Amino acid sequence: MIFGSHFVVFSRDADADRVFLADVLGFEHIDAGGGWLIFGLPPAEAAIHPAEGPGSELYFMCDDLAAEMQTLAEQGVQCSEVEEARWGLLTKIRLPGGGEVGLYEPRHPAMVEPS
Repeated sequence: MIFGSHFVVFSRDADADRVFLADVLGFEHIDAGGGWLIFGLPPAEAAIHPAEGPGSELYFMCDDLAAEMQTLAEQGVQCSEVEEARWGLLTKIRLPGGGEVGLYEPRHPAMVEPS
């Protein structure tokens, strides 16, 4: 029986990205041993989009993108310009290790709702 999912982010500076997820985004975590942190994430949904080749991206969802961006800015986090798409408002957050994650306010029906 499938009971959950485990998403892996590959990073050039995993320690810095772990600190970012814990201290800036505030995700709870456990130490799986030797400093390998496993983060609890908000409820999730998955979508399959057509593309030229395989790949994946991680997006965090919020109910008020402007407010979340302001909270992040107060912590010194810069977000990209907001893109307006048919399905929602989107920004990107650069991780300390060089990668990026998306943050968006959906305008589509969602499998998860704000608490």
